[in-house]
Amino acid sequence: MSMQRIQDQFERTIDYMRISVTDRCNLRCIYCMPSEGVTPTNHDNILRYEEVVRIVSVAARLGVKKIRITGGEPLIRKKLSFLIASIRSIDGIDDISLTTNGILLKKQIHQLAAAGLNRINVSLDSLNAEKYSEITRGGDINTVLEGIQLAQQEGVSPIKLNMVPIRGFNDNEIEAFAELTVKTPFHVRFIEFMPIGAGAAWSEGKYISSEEIRQRVSAMAPLIPVKLRRSGPARYYRFENAPGVIGFISPITHHFCGSCNRLRLTSDGKLRPCLFSETEIDLKSALRSGAQDEEIERLIRLSVEVKPQGHTIGHERSFTHLKPMSKIGG
Repeated sequence: MSMQRIQDQFERTIDYMRISVTDRCNLRCIYCMPSEGVTPTNHDNILRYEEVVRIVSVAARLGVKKIRITGGEPLIRKKLSFLIASIRSIDGIDDISLTTNGILLKKQIHQLAAAGLNRINVSLDSLNAEKYSEITRGGDINTVLEGIQLAQQEGVSPIKLNMVPIRGFNDNEIEAFAELTVKTPFHVRFIEFMPIGAGAAWSEGKYISSEEIRQRVSAMAPLIPVKLRRSGPARYYRFENAPGVIGFISPITHHFCGSCNRLRLTSDGKLRPCLFSETEIDLKSALRSGAQDEEIERLIRLSVEVKPQGHTIGHERSFTHLKPMSKIGG
């Protein structure tokens, strides 16, 4: 099969698709979801696995090579390893990763790795069991840590730990997270607290910029810049001789839009060219009305054409139009 390369109007090559397989979650993290939760999409409106595979097959012919499975919490969707194995068999797809809260990782990582999962990102915002339970509204950190350990044993690499520092809540653990990279090969990534999905939980006073986080980490020991092979939103550093790396993701203070190479497929079949835009291209309706692959390709190309140059988070202070992350795909 001859591979194409698809570029948007700003000459960014689009080769990465994030796919949400559910908007349901088994946690209620305070920065992601309001305490009452979010009404999940009716199951009939969620894309079936064969529909996801068909979309990925068409996208692969346009040059998409990397797939990330997200949610909600993707591991609550049944038979996820079947989907991963199906995507792995598509010509042109060379990297499959998963973003998870890790609660169900222990039970599933063996099947996922066997199906062809390459990498995982685990959302982990405290190393303290009590605080973790508070921030997730009920999660058990020991289950998560056991799952991460098993993922290491399965050869899943790299394992990325995503931490959202919140002032006055878990920012006293920034140094402890950075220290993990001295003992393990993990990629510890600090992500700015975003005003999206958190409702009343977000405020300017709780937000900490990546620059402030980086200054605190570099006060521990000098940080050495690291150039990793993959493109992405994080800027990476490491302590001298440390096996792990430290990343800073700054959606508010340092937009990474200039190198954005991704599209997002929501669990209900909408293709979003940008996380922070309300623009959506409806693939599910096309699929379910009998569209040929040429029409699916046209819609994917359209979503690339309308991909904006950048978002306005940080320039504007009204975020009421943004959906919860569980609805978009984390």
